[in-house]
Amino acid sequence: MAGRFPQRPTLPRGPEGAGGAGGAPLPAGAAGIPRQAAPARTRRWVPDGPLDLGLTLGPLRRGPADPTFRATADGSVWRACRTPAGPGTMRVRAYGGEVTCEAWGPGAEWLLEQLPQLLGAADDPGAFVPRHRVVALARHRRPGLRLTRTGLVLESLIPSVLEQKVTTDEAYRAWRLLVRRFGEPAPGPAGAGERPMCVMPAARTWSLIPSWEWHRAGVDDKRAATILRAVRLAARLEQAAGMPAARARARLEVVPGVGPWTSAEVVQRSHGAADEVTVGDLHLPGIVGWALAGDRDADDSAMLRLLEPYAGQRHRAARLILLSGHVPARRKPKMPRVDIGLL
Repeated sequence: MAGRFPQRPTLPRGPEGAGGAGGAPLPAGAAGIPRQAAPARTRRWVPDGPLDLGLTLGPLRRGPADPTFRATADGSVWRACRTPAGPGTMRVRAYGGEVTCEAWGPGAEWLLEQLPQLLGAADDPGAFVPRHRVVALARHRRPGLRLTRTGLVLESLIPSVLEQKVTTDEAYRAWRLLVRRFGEPAPGPAGAGERPMCVMPAARTWSLIPSWEWHRAGVDDKRAATILRAVRLAARLEQAAGMPAARARARLEVVPGVGPWTSAEVVQRSHGAADEVTVGDLHLPGIVGWALAGDRDADDSAMLRLLEPYAGQRHRAARLILLSGHVPARRKPKMPRVDIGLL
């Protein structure tokens, strides 16, 4: 368990310990080794309706400095993923009703094959019927909202566990530090330059992270232990991507430390689950209660009761409410940030 073992020296970062005499070879792009440019594989796809890349792929971004996600000024979205075929990077652009995707790395073909699912091809926005004015206005103003389906469980599970019971800033910082420290450079041009993107660590690498590195990233023993249990079952958990959302959540919740809040956050991204609303959240019930009934003190049961008219589409309704900006004014200070790495 994290924090329970004495500190041991980590592998040296220089060429002697990492790629010099007696060491394993360094990956391309590390320690000054030039990265060989590989041609990108490309796919073009035409969605069957309006598509907003930022709204659709935004839930996959874990903070503005997420090393696995980048949105650029030209409207492109970059993602670095660990796919079943290996690491891969994709760049997605939408112009003139057509989507163009470039992909690099061993996982490129898998990413291109999954592109329509990622951009909401399996989603059915037409099935949603607004029942409240605030929801109807939000939908009207954002016709390009689709629910993404990544088909990847672990990449959503680990950051969701990091977000348990802490501020979003703390969770984003932990994800950023751990991925940069233990991940690998993203294939293709995104893995080079001043701000290289990274692919999240493999399951085995997560399991080998020393206890003091969790501590330095601000991750307490409970969350670290939950992640360690999950990565030991990585293959079984990834199989949940092919299950219905309810069965997938049941499999995820077998892992101690993964409850309804975490499992819902995962399947919303991995499955594009339109009805899996998040319960147990600190803010969401009050936001939904305020938007639909003027009740800022609503709890989970009140939120679910208010969302009953949207059965089958409750997650989409909650997302539209969040996008509406119709939230109650803050009545108390933000939760204080406690950096356990400084203790």
